[in-house]
Amino acid sequence: MVLLTIGSAFAAVMIWLALRANSRFSGEQRLPMQWWLNGEVTWYAPRRVALAFIPALAIIVLASYVALSLTTKPRAGDEQLVIPAMFFMGFLFLGIQWLHLYLVRRTLDRNGG
Repeated sequence: MVLLTIGSAFAAVMIWLALRANSRFSGEQRLPMQWWLNGEVTWYAPRRVALAFIPALAIIVLASYVALSLTTKPRAGDEQLVIPAMFFMGFLFLGIQWLHLYLVRRTLDRNGG
């Protein structure tokens, strides 16, 4: 039950960030999804798809982790790592989403978008 609450909280924050970014980028039809190391955009996606991709992936991964934690037992001695691992994954996905939104904003500002 604790893992479900933690996962739901991370999902809610990520959905909120995506909705906020959707209103911020409402003038854009397509958003960058991937960059070369020199900053050149390699491909774009429709705005709503681009903003929903990371939260959707996070929800699938976090829900799978909750399901696995309910159906399988951790190895002996690893029981105390289940909740910290959920926090790690949640914060990792939040960081990835924040980085993506930062890079999108930086790219649009640089290109005058």
